[in-house]
Amino acid sequence: MNPSLEPQDSPKQPVKRKKRKHWLRRLLLGGVSFLLLVLVLVIAARFYIKGELSPVSTVRQAGQFEVLPGWGGKRVATELERSGLIRNARIFSYYLRFNNLDTQIGEGLYDLDPSMSSAEIAANLAKGGRPRTVRMIIPEGFRLQDVENRLNDTGIADAGTWNALLHYPDHQLFSLIPEGKTFEGFLFPASYDIPVKSAAFDVLKLMYGRFEQELNDDIKAQLEALNLSVYDWVTLASIVQSEAANFEEMPVIAGVFLNRLDLGMALQSDPTVAYGLGKDLPELNAPAGDFEVDHPWNTYTRAGLPESPISNPGSEALEAILNPVRQTADGQDYLYFLHGFDGDQKVFRPNTNLADHNRDVSRYLR
Repeated sequence: MNPSLEPQDSPKQPVKRKKRKHWLRRLLLGGVSFLLLVLVLVIAARFYIKGELSPVSTVRQAGQFEVLPGWGGKRVATELERSGLIRNARIFSYYLRFNNLDTQIGEGLYDLDPSMSSAEIAANLAKGGRPRTVRMIIPEGFRLQDVENRLNDTGIADAGTWNALLHYPDHQLFSLIPEGKTFEGFLFPASYDIPVKSAAFDVLKLMYGRFEQELNDDIKAQLEALNLSVYDWVTLASIVQSEAANFEEMPVIAGVFLNRLDLGMALQSDPTVAYGLGKDLPELNAPAGDFEVDHPWNTYTRAGLPESPISNPGSEALEAILNPVRQTADGQDYLYFLHGFDGDQKVFRPNTNLADHNRDVSRYLR
């Protein structure tokens, strides 16, 4: 038989087909496994990031956080983590960048606490902070020099700047202050939170503006009825402020002085004498002749109101001038008063005549 005519073995096509199918199956399984792995990693990362952006604490603990000039998102995140307000600075920084918030954070103070989520903290930071302030408290009855010392303590301006502004106000801007007068009486006693970057002039505008809030059309009408200018009102209120031991005495003391003004009597107020001599009230020395030294604030040697306010009066003293107690229950005008002691008890004694006043002087001041 001719070998060439023998049947030849056919190629093993089915075997190759099986190998190709096996390879495709492995590739498909590998791809699915990879996708599942990626999905698991994404889910795990999502839960991890969510956890890292969650609040540090469930307990609310209010506090302040300050962003200083020049801080970027990374620095803010680092300081937040250091302050215990966020869990992870790096993730918080990524969160800011992803949400385009990293360039919106401004310097200033923020009210943040560890019970806030990172999203809440970021939203607060994007709103902008408030300026750092210094608290300045001006008590009722502070003289201009006392206020100047307190302003110096703020560090906002130097002593020379304050002195010039306080003693030489712009009378066009501060129109309630007459020409040639200082700010004495018009720096309203209150607590002020002043931005540390304020201009000195703006601080005075703030304090003067607070005084202007005490004045309205009704009060102007009351002052007109009393025949007092705004400056007279402040001057008389400053005397009442300096004389009174408490708010309850103020309307009676105001009544005494208003009655004396109406009668042309000298006010005879010790605090005005002390102010004119540059002394505190306890430093007055009658035997040395302090009350005989004539000056524009000596209300013993001169009738009428003194040259200027002697302090910065508060709301109660200003109100006392507008609503004074001028008479006793039986209609007699109060013209005198004194502070003294009945044993260990402090007493306040208003009187309508000199004889009764002298009697009380002997009883409570000897």
